[in-house]
Amino acid sequence: MKSIAVSGVILAAGQGTRMESDLQKVLHPLLGKPMVTYAVEMMRALTGAAPVLVVGRGADAVREIVGEDAVFVEQAEQRGTGHAVLQARDVLQGRSDLVLITYADMPLLTAETLKRLAERQQGNAGPLTILTLVTDTPRGFGRIVRDEAGGVFKIVEEAVATPEELALRELNAGVYCFDAEWLWSHVDQIPLSLPKEEYYLTDMVEMVVGDGRRVEAVTTEDDTEVLGINTRVHLAEATRALRRRIDERWMLAGVTIVDPDTVTIEPDVAIGRDTTIWPNTHLRGQTTVGTHCAIGPNTVIEGCQIGDRCKVLASILEQAVMEDDSDIGPFGHLRKGARLCQGARMGNFGELKNSTLGPGAKMGHFSYLGDAQVGAEANIGAGTITCNYDGKRKNRTEIGEGAFIGSDTMLVAPVKVGKGAKTGAGSVVTHDVPDDALAYGVPARVKGEKDEHS
Repeated sequence: MKSIAVSGVILAAGQGTRMESDLQKVLHPLLGKPMVTYAVEMMRALTGAAPVLVVGRGADAVREIVGEDAVFVEQAEQRGTGHAVLQARDVLQGRSDLVLITYADMPLLTAETLKRLAERQQGNAGPLTILTLVTDTPRGFGRIVRDEAGGVFKIVEEAVATPEELALRELNAGVYCFDAEWLWSHVDQIPLSLPKEEYYLTDMVEMVVGDGRRVEAVTTEDDTEVLGINTRVHLAEATRALRRRIDERWMLAGVTIVDPDTVTIEPDVAIGRDTTIWPNTHLRGQTTVGTHCAIGPNTVIEGCQIGDRCKVLASILEQAVMEDDSDIGPFGHLRKGARLCQGARMGNFGELKNSTLGPGAKMGHFSYLGDAQVGAEANIGAGTITCNYDGKRKNRTEIGEGAFIGSDTMLVAPVKVGKGAKTGAGSVVTHDVPDDALAYGVPARVKGEKDEHS
């Protein structure tokens, strides 16, 4: 593989009418990512270069998602898989030794399988190696007919197969590795298939055999890997299969998943060893979880960084940070920009938005802090609210180290509460509170200061 150049072609021009959707088929999300991105990322990992993505109707939407990760060519008129590959010839001819061809709606195909396919073709005296599947569930795939020497003789589509051919268990997965020079000199010679007047890659098998050359095959028994998505039923099947694959990978890496059937871990999530994921937990996006954590049950975490030895119980976290030894829940909500520093504790029915709870600080329950900075070891009493929005702008609240905010305090931003300061229960704080002072009342006044209204 290192001594030869391999190019990738991904077919993505199908209209996907069976999805019954306004969204392009290959853009439907699979565990949080458009399915086309799986094929592109896998091909890039294998070949080390951007693959050619053959697109059709809705190409602009696909381009917007994939960006520079692929080279785009358009199949303006859909005339079969052979015609689609022909569109890539001008881009790839003379640039590689082998050409791998896959589909954008086959997101579970692995780089390891494609590597085996390319390695087999590298040792093949003939110009073509195909991927086949052995299964008792044909799913409409064409049947593989082999010759007496064991080589692939032809592919028979299910609709025209004889009873004997229908009984064959080896199926065509639709994934190919070609000798590049042979492919580009023959792809425009595929015979026209009636009645649809289309050109099919499967016919190239008989072209090779007709030239007296050999078609090799690499066989997989994992039918989930070659699952093509044409309906939302197929999408759900692929989701289940991918979830199982991800769960098994993390469990083998030292993560305990108590009930995999109720847990969703998206592909870009990273989890440290000896962490436990409890039931009905969903880890999404670019989330990292450290070691020795307890996550869930009944928890949703998206785009967050969670340190070591953290606890998250029945809570929702979005684009937030939890440093080591911090914990939240039950029924807590960390919104975008929230941060629990080391050892911080946020209890039930609390909400933090664009705010930092300093090291060792505690926010017990029924409180909301927005656009706030809370110092180390401060205590936020039940029912505390930062009134951070004045109708035009968001304003900051600063609470010093060791401060004690009494229950039902309202902090009208912008406002500062000093180090070691306290507020009485039910206070409405509209002015800054000095270090070590006590403020109380509505509006709050600092104890010992003369009341200007008296």
